[in-house]
Amino acid sequence: MPALKRIAATRIVAQPQVLDSADVPQSSLALRFAADELFVTPPLQDETIITAHDPHAILIREGGFAGIWLPAEEAALFLARNCEWEIPNGRPAFAQGAVASIPTKLWLEDEQVLFIVPAPYAHDFAERMQD
Repeated sequence: MPALKRIAATRIVAQPQVLDSADVPQSSLALRFAADELFVTPPLQDETIITAHDPHAILIREGGFAGIWLPAEEAALFLARNCEWEIPNGRPAFAQGAVASIPTKLWLEDEQVLFIVPAPYAHDFAERMQD
C-alpha cells in the first residue's frame, strides 16, 4: 500500500492582496486553498514576509495534511477511475475536490502529481489507491 506522509507547512490567512504579493521562497510549494488562505510547504522560516504587509494575518504551523507524489501517468489512471470532476489541462495547476470520496487537493505538474488529503483520511485514501 502506498504511504502518504505528513506534510509540514505554514497555513496563512490574510488579505488576498497580501497573499497575491507574498514573497514566498522559490524552493517552497505555495498552494492557494482559498482567496484569503495560503498553504506553504516546507514551513516558512521568516513570517515577516506576510506580517510586514498584514499585521492581522494569521500564521499557523500546519501538520493536519498528508500527501503522496505519483508519476503523472499513474496519477491520471487513478484519477480517471476515482474523480468525477474535470482535472485542469494546463500545468502546473492546483485543484481541489473529492477523489475516491475523500476531500483532496491536487498539485499537478508535467511529470508528477501531489495528492494532499486531511491526515485522518490518509490510510483510507491509500487503501483506495490500491483498488
